[in-house]
Amino acid sequence: MTIPLHAPLALIGAGKMGGAMITGWLERGLDPKLVYVQDPGPPPEVAGLLARHGIKVHAALPESMPEPAVLLVAVKPQVMDDVFPPVAHRAGPSTVTVSIAAGRTLAGFARHLPPNAAIIRSMPNTPAAVGRGITVCCANPHVTPRQRELAQALLSAVGDVGWVEDEALIDQVTAVSGSGPAYVFLLAETLAKAGIAAGLDAGLARRLADATVSGAGELLFRSGEDPAVLRRNVTSPNGTTAAALAVLMADGGLQPLMDAAVTAATKRSRELSS
Repeated sequence: MTIPLHAPLALIGAGKMGGAMITGWLERGLDPKLVYVQDPGPPPEVAGLLARHGIKVHAALPESMPEPAVLLVAVKPQVMDDVFPPVAHRAGPSTVTVSIAAGRTLAGFARHLPPNAAIIRSMPNTPAAVGRGITVCCANPHVTPRQRELAQALLSAVGDVGWVEDEALIDQVTAVSGSGPAYVFLLAETLAKAGIAAGLDAGLARRLADATVSGAGELLFRSGEDPAVLRRNVTSPNGTTAAALAVLMADGGLQPLMDAAVTAATKRSRELSS
């Protein structure tokens, strides 16, 4: 998807997520002259990327910068209150403010912006760093179809993009996809430990677990099949996989544990947003 940007984009925060987005934008042909970056000290790999493309990094956005089409805020939630208020005045009548900070609401940003400001709250996840993330967005009523299209194009540079109309659902999104990579990493971790407990060498158990989890994820991605179909495809009747799944799918097995985990994460997301 090409990026329909014809006015400046101000990126506030050029850490790993910001750097991943810049990489995706440049790969899609975005003119680096349109990108303004505010960050006190990007990591070396991001600083190198910006330097190679002639994108200047500013401690504060220059006053000479024209009104941005997009004010994209990619700083950690704990520093948002220090970083966003001083840059909020840069949002003009045609600017859409896009946040990728967890736990920060549309109303929270609106307090610092002019009346009727267009705001999009989004929740990405860490696989965005390798272009395989998923981001879910919620727009306030002032976002135009063109601004929504622009946000879609910018965020899809690091993976898939979905939308919800009810902002309250961002808490469930956070619990499933925002926190979800940690659940998958835990699966790889516990699978390796189970292999060690069964008698495998620790190094081999780690290799087997990591390759199995990442390979199965890639198969799921490429095939487009329902995961239940893929699970059935690999499960022979009365075989080894069936024996293991009988444990994982029993009452008190993986599904109720995952339900409880997502419920706990949703509750905590609501607490952090309030």
